[in-house]
Amino acid sequence: MDWAIQSSWLCTATGVTLYVNGDWQCAGPVSEVAQALLNRLAPCVCISRPFTLAQLGQSLDGRIATASGASHYVTGQESLVHLHRLRALVDAVVVGAGTVAADDPRLTVRHVEGHNPLRVVLDPRARLSAQHRLFHDAEAPVLYLSGCRPPAGLGSHVETALIRVDEIGVEPSQILDHLHERGCFRVLVEGGGITISRFMAAGVLDRLHTVVAPMLIGSGRPSLTLPEIETLEDARRPPCRVHQLGSDVLFDLLLARTG
Repeated sequence: MDWAIQSSWLCTATGVTLYVNGDWQCAGPVSEVAQALLNRLAPCVCISRPFTLAQLGQSLDGRIATASGASHYVTGQESLVHLHRLRALVDAVVVGAGTVAADDPRLTVRHVEGHNPLRVVLDPRARLSAQHRLFHDAEAPVLYLSGCRPPAGLGSHVETALIRVDEIGVEPSQILDHLHERGCFRVLVEGGGITISRFMAAGVLDRLHTVVAPMLIGSGRPSLTLPEIETLEDARRPPCRVHQLGSDVLFDLLLARTG
């Protein structure tokens, strides 16, 4: 939806005015619950240009799953609802082949009202089979991107496209360019840790939502794996807003795009 039309409709319907810097104001009183919701989500919709957000749910010690891949669920119910709200706000949700293989996700909007986004699967070397749920349920369209021939047996709602693949994998900017050409300007990169790490290292993320649960896994799959740095002076310390999601804590990080 066009930004001007969206913001005008929201102001007329609710009295809430959104600003492109993520701030908002309301003509009438606002409950604490509504304030918290607006503070979390307004920065994700107050934009008039392509916008890419990534979301991670992790333990206190930075793990998104056990060594065997078990991840249901690291974070709690309120964090799951938050994730579904993000899905409802975007045009496309992107996941890597590892997430599809481990979690068999549906990637639809179920815990809140809203439209289902385009579901985008990155499978550079075509290692997935057609048995996964999103390749057979037609609740929302699927775009399967690979550098190889797609698996046989994909549903009619699945569109396939070839992408360039190098020794590392897929270039994130290529994926975003492809989605922008399709009219998908709000993009959520939902997983897994490897895929989000590549998007972050490429400098193409606008925001990163990291939800931390009060849980210690001890070992397993890390949330982010980025290029090594020599000293802490080289560490990134982006502007951050902190929100409570039940017993979890959401860190909303504003990233400076470089790609």
